[in-house]
Amino acid sequence: MIEFDLHARGYLIDLDGTLLSGRTILPDARWLLKAVAGRHVLVSNNAEHTPHQLSHMLHTLGLEIAEEGIVLAGTCAIDRIAMSYPGGAVMLLGSHALQTYAKDKGLCLDAPKPDVVLVARDRQFSYAKLAAAAGALTDGAEFYVAAPDLSHPGTDGKPVPETGALAAAILACAGARDYIIIGKPEPILFELACKRLGIEPSEAVMIGDNPQTDGLGAHRLGMRFHLVQNGIIRQPLRLATV
Repeated sequence: MIEFDLHARGYLIDLDGTLLSGRTILPDARWLLKAVAGRHVLVSNNAEHTPHQLSHMLHTLGLEIAEEGIVLAGTCAIDRIAMSYPGGAVMLLGSHALQTYAKDKGLCLDAPKPDVVLVARDRQFSYAKLAAAAGALTDGAEFYVAAPDLSHPGTDGKPVPETGALAAAILACAGARDYIIIGKPEPILFELACKRLGIEPSEAVMIGDNPQTDGLGAHRLGMRFHLVQNGIIRQPLRLATV
């Protein structure tokens, strides 16, 4: 394992598999947040919650991260759509929290002919929603995917469906077409996090457990990447001396 660099100007930190597994804090999470205090932003493909929700949840676990220091795929997708389609009609397949967030951004979620279909992590996904989304795309709506992840391992080791799996089902019905992905490995979340830190990507380290999202996205922007394995961030030989 590569020794962890404590001298970068900023750190982008993944959540699931890096700081947490479910609601269990991983081994080096507390050490990391203390070591890079004031120089980090949490960057996650979470497409179900808002930064406010996650900040509160992390607080209950004893991890203090302000909502301003959290960048999430779901809310960033809504921000992007609200900027591109002010007051636009959106079919949002997502959580109640994201629906409320979208309405607060001025988007209309109940129009009969949406301008955009946005798929996020929707635990209530159904045959009817699948048909409606495919139909809207066939009628010309733009397609946004909050994050490309197909699944993540649950606490029992079994796959938990993610946004990418729902998007794949919709595309299987509507047919292949161009669409916009907001989450990692695409650059939007990385760039926004660096902007909040006031640094260039080349001055940052991305810390995460997924080489295909965290690692690939960092590489594309010339950002260093530190791979987390089993929640271990520090080089093993240093564990006893830190």
